[in-house]
Amino acid sequence: MMSGSAPQPIPLFTSTSTSTSTSIVSKASNPPPILHKPSDHQPPKLQSTTQEPAWNQRRVVGTVDYDRGKRRVSVEVPGLGRDHIPGRYRVRVDGSRWQVDWKVSEVVDKVLELKHWEDIEGLLNRWVGRFARKNFPLLIKEITNTGSLEHSVQVFRWMKNQKNYCARNDIYNSLIRLHARHNRTDQARGLFFEMQEWRCKPDAETYNALINAHGRAGQWRWAMNIMEEMLQAAIPPSRATYNNLISACGSSGNWREALKICKKMTENGVGPDLVTHNIVLSALKSGNQYSKALAYFELMKEKKTCLDTITLNIVIQCLVKLGQFGKAVNLFNSMRDKRSECRSDVITFTSIIHAYSVCGQIDNCKAVFDMMLAEGLKPNIVSYNALLGAYASHGMHVKALAIFNLLKRSGLRPDVVSYTSLLNAYGRSGHPEKAREVFDLMKRNSWKPNKVSYNALIDAYGSAGMLTEAVNVLHEMETDGFQSDIVSISTLLAACGRCGQIVQIDSILSAAKSRGIELNTVAYNSAIGSYINFGEYDKALNLFKLMRESNIKPNSVTFNILISGFCKMGKYDESLKFFDEMMKLHIPATREVYSSVICAYSKQGQLNEAESIFVMMRQNGCLPDVVTYTAMIHAYSAAGSWEKAWEVFQDMETNDIQLDPIACSSLMEAFNRGCQPSRVLQLAELMKEKNIPFNSSALYGIIFACSMLGDWKSASEMVKYMEPSALVSLGQSNHLLRFLGRSGKIEAMMKIFYKILASGAKVSSSTYFILLKNLLASGKWRKYIEVLQWMEDAGIQPSARLYWNVFPHACKNSDTEYTVLIQDKINLLRSMVEHGKHGQAVWHSLHWRNSVY
Repeated sequence: MMSGSAPQPIPLFTSTSTSTSTSIVSKASNPPPILHKPSDHQPPKLQSTTQEPAWNQRRVVGTVDYDRGKRRVSVEVPGLGRDHIPGRYRVRVDGSRWQVDWKVSEVVDKVLELKHWEDIEGLLNRWVGRFARKNFPLLIKEITNTGSLEHSVQVFRWMKNQKNYCARNDIYNSLIRLHARHNRTDQARGLFFEMQEWRCKPDAETYNALINAHGRAGQWRWAMNIMEEMLQAAIPPSRATYNNLISACGSSGNWREALKICKKMTENGVGPDLVTHNIVLSALKSGNQYSKALAYFELMKEKKTCLDTITLNIVIQCLVKLGQFGKAVNLFNSMRDKRSECRSDVITFTSIIHAYSVCGQIDNCKAVFDMMLAEGLKPNIVSYNALLGAYASHGMHVKALAIFNLLKRSGLRPDVVSYTSLLNAYGRSGHPEKAREVFDLMKRNSWKPNKVSYNALIDAYGSAGMLTEAVNVLHEMETDGFQSDIVSISTLLAACGRCGQIVQIDSILSAAKSRGIELNTVAYNSAIGSYINFGEYDKALNLFKLMRESNIKPNSVTFNILISGFCKMGKYDESLKFFDEMMKLHIPATREVYSSVICAYSKQGQLNEAESIFVMMRQNGCLPDVVTYTAMIHAYSAAGSWEKAWEVFQDMETNDIQLDPIACSSLMEAFNRGCQPSRVLQLAELMKEKNIPFNSSALYGIIFACSMLGDWKSASEMVKYMEPSALVSLGQSNHLLRFLGRSGKIEAMMKIFYKILASGAKVSSSTYFILLKNLLASGKWRKYIEVLQWMEDAGIQPSARLYWNVFPHACKNSDTEYTVLIQDKINLLRSMVEHGKHGQAVWHSLHWRNSVY
């Protein structure tokens, strides 16, 4: 070895004494084995699994630099060098400094360093190994394994121009497989015909590669025809042939044909293996036959088929699609067990993240993602997008942006799905401007938005009530070559309902008709819902009739919109007729439909009918949710039966239904109507224990109960839970002010008044009279005068009697300033009456008798 040259690889697990860098080399077949840590007692034995010569074998070469703390593991293919080429070529390369004796793997690395339009042929012409014909299959095999299509085509074109080139099946098979990976079906078929022109007879591997190419493109009929040609050529199909054909049918969603091929495979004496079973499971999943996939999985377990991680991943995805999240998580936990033979991988974790996202448990999505990182797995772009989509579905734009930045820091490049998810997060959280910024950033980063991206931006503007901007995005979408679809129309129709622009609904329906877009059930539901929001009963009904005439079958959502909408409009009989029509069409009712029907019967006071619907719901296997239970509590409350309302509430807790503020406030209303104020306070304590927030109805229910019990202490404590926005009812606000004032809690009374002012609600004269009376009774006469000034600032002129009421208190305290002020106000009001400026209205205000007193 010459001094100064690079250190040569040395035998496995040995090290040099002159350098801190150690290299490890092992022979391997294709693919290379995993290097395991050697045992202290028995070193591993290296045994070649093939009888190939050394130049044709792939070797795992590892180099460790202890000084820098770095290691590098690569696969090396030597090939035939200078000593193995024919003598006539060896004379040409000897003594030439331009000819280099590279290994095959080194040639591949150097080719990949160049751009595919650069002088690749000039580089290959410097390689000494080009004169050895046996190097060509090795070179094509190695460069196609890298997945670089352009470089592989350039090398193959150069190879065919070499004098010593001889066409071989394995060369064409490698290229056909590479084109299949890149969905270049036409080019793969061209190579199939070209190899026959070069007198290469296609073998089983060739047909398998071509079937795989058509299968990836979804052309399963072409794949079937290719297999027929294979049989005509007297080439027996192998297990791989059948697997590729089943995969071709399965990926196209044609699961029935896939099962037929599997049956035919068994009849022809080619037994299925684990790969075949996995492909069948995937075919059933692609065809939305999730229950059949689970049944097939149970059959595999009965036959004691050895399972792997791919099998369990498919089963988890089917369980998620069926909504069986508990079983999916249990299977995931069993895979994470140390004794499990099928260890969870990145796809497993990603599937569980998606499962938690679907069922709304966003915190668990992040926990699973962190668990994946803790176990040493590197998330891929799909994993990041799954977590991004989970945050986006709930409008959590801050956390979505944090994951987006983490994705970029991990070295991955965000794709269209990443940008669209972040855009959707901003749109659902009410930030259409930021959603637009993300959309423009996607374009600047050389990503072309797809139709989903445009629809997400349309929804962002529509949800914010910016209908004009949403329509502009639709026009931009069509300008960029994307035809608007039914999703775009449905989004705009829903936006019209939010924006309150009923005229635009007709315009959008006309635009859809002019573009040849046929409305589906979702679009009709959006339009009908928008009309009902405006109270347009006739238009909603006409559109529903048009839907039926167009042979568009309504679903449970359609009828729920009609039933609940007409119930809100007070048209209870019409809403119940829709329910009867739904039953005649044998459309299964959902929880929402049952809840709306119960509400309709409750509004009409038909308690028995509401109870029968509640019983029917359970008999049909539809479990009630919190909305249904709340509707029944309302029904019993309206009927004055607080005992049955309490039984429904207890049943809700027994069935582990999560309580919400509306259900609790409804029960409080039932208790107050039944003169059970103590139970109201007990329910309030339960809400505190379970961290259920108090809404305005619950707070006023508690205040009303406190007023009946005379419990001013509990009422004062409830004041701190009140938000300004919760004070919406003038009657309830006055009741609360009157109760606190009579209890002597003047500070609490004033806090409530300040919150009323902060809410922006208009304060009436009756509210001021309650304040004045209680302030005067408690001796707060200076505050009394201040409130009088607030009345004048609010445009309410106080009467002279209000000033006369506070005048003795000012005189008693010898406060000259306030005494003079009050006298001036009284004289001013008297002079205004005498001169007739306000006429009869002022006279009535002066002599108005306050009903509060």
